[in-house]
Amino acid sequence: MKNKVAYFGVFTAFALILSYVEMLIPIQFGIPGIKLGLANLMIVIMLYKRNAKEAMMLSVVRIVLAGFMFSNLFSIIYSLAGGTLSLIVMALLKKRESFSVMGVSIAGGVSHNIGQLLVAMAVVETYRVGYYFPVLLIAGVLTGALIGVVSNEVLKRLRGVDLG
Repeated sequence: MKNKVAYFGVFTAFALILSYVEMLIPIQFGIPGIKLGLANLMIVIMLYKRNAKEAMMLSVVRIVLAGFMFSNLFSIIYSLAGGTLSLIVMALLKKRESFSVMGVSIAGGVSHNIGQLLVAMAVVETYRVGYYFPVLLIAGVLTGALIGVVSNEVLKRLRGVDLG
């Protein structure tokens, strides 16, 4: 049990560090809400090395802490919607075992953007913000692929490591 808690703390710290690093990267995509999603690297690794429940807990803890430390309440709401939908989709696809780590990550990136878009539609009370969808779809595929490649490489190196 002690190892589980310690590893969860390490994963949380790494996720927060990646959230901070991402905030420092001066990449502007011109569309609100598009980010690299570096912290999702830790979520994908947790999903594969532990389980969906712990990955969800890590995702929520990371989103809330990073939101209060680096952003605001609206950011937390958008991120929780995207993160929850993303993790549900990734957990379902991982369970099927017919998707690679990259495929699961891409689906996670796309569904994260869909979750955030649905919240935006509810907040502004119009479906017209849906015109962002094609751009968000492309962004989700690209960032999901990037996170998937890195996650896969990290998982290869952690193959023999027991995380609690």
